Amino acid sequence: MDTISTSNSAVSPDPAALPRIAVLATGGTIAGSAADAAQTAGYQAGVVGVDRLLAAVPALANMANIEAEQVASIDSKDLELSLWTVLARRIGELASRADIDGIVVTHGTDTLEETAYLLHLTVKTSKPIVMTAAMRPSSALSADGPLNLLGAVTVAATREAWGRGVLVAFNNRIHSARDIVKTSTYAVDAFQSPEVGALGWVQDGRVEFQRSVVRPHTAATPFVADAGWPGVEIVASYAGATRTAVDALIAAGVRGIVVAGTGNGSVHATVQAALAEAVRQGIAVVRASRVGSGHVMRNGAAPDDALGFVTAGTLNPYKARVLLMLALAVGMGERTLLQRAFDTY
Repeated sequence: MDTISTSNSAVSPDPAALPRIAVLATGGTIAGSAADAAQTAGYQAGVVGVDRLLAAVPALANMANIEAEQVASIDSKDLELSLWTVLARRIGELASRADIDGIVVTHGTDTLEETAYLLHLTVKTSKPIVMTAAMRPSSALSADGPLNLLGAVTVAATREAWGRGVLVAFNNRIHSARDIVKTSTYAVDAFQSPEVGALGWVQDGRVEFQRSVVRPHTAATPFVADAGWPGVEIVASYAGATRTAVDALIAAGVRGIVVAGTGNGSVHATVQAALAEAVRQGIAVVRASRVGSGHVMRNGAAPDDALGFVTAGTLNPYKARVLLMLALAVGMGERTLLQRAFDTY
């Protein structure tokens, strides 16, 4: 890990008085580049190294002493589960150091919400872990990555961020990893927390939290990122849906299926019959919703209790998959235990 120090002012603060923040880079659009500065699509993600990302934000020298490490250089759409294990372990190692006050992770936006929730449930520390990203590559006019990175380091360096689990600093707002979802394909305010809203905001060196994180996280969970990754897949319900995908997953031997249902997680009758067969064969089935906000409530005796389904609550299908994998990995395969996990975390 390299120590990055820059100074652009004769009145810079004493470095010894600044917090020490580790920045772990994984690639993504924030590290993307295109030949044309006017190009915000069709660029190559993950090609700009962490040293260049930091050099583009000289104001960081006034916020923290930075340790930089390139963990990966990928487009986050191609993220493999093995990287989750590597990232969680490295964050744990850094968090255990007395001289590290917080950790920032730069990531691609495509799967940021999944990685953030995974870390939120598995990393055992009260120190701030703040993720950030960008919607425009570093080469673009008005690239949003530098300001997002400055905001993330600012949040990680503040004592008020301790004990809140994994946070996401993006477009001046601070979100909880459990709540945040990507809601736009192009806008710089692409991340939102539907239903509950942001935790707070960061601007010009000031951080303010306006609500707390209620559900257990980090050290208060039984989950780990190195207990293996049980096979869990996602299927969707829609007009005219068939049971082809579910039957294929049963044959493949998956351990869990999350269904992205319509409305309140409702499932086409044909797909529901196939999912009921999956439960009979020992596969965990979780009902989530393809709708962008709201929650999936249990339907009591019909169909959840009768068919053995678990409901995802406010988790979207992709985060529900993360929690289902983690729960299965630690032996929470029984339906009442799984439902309790979804009701709790």
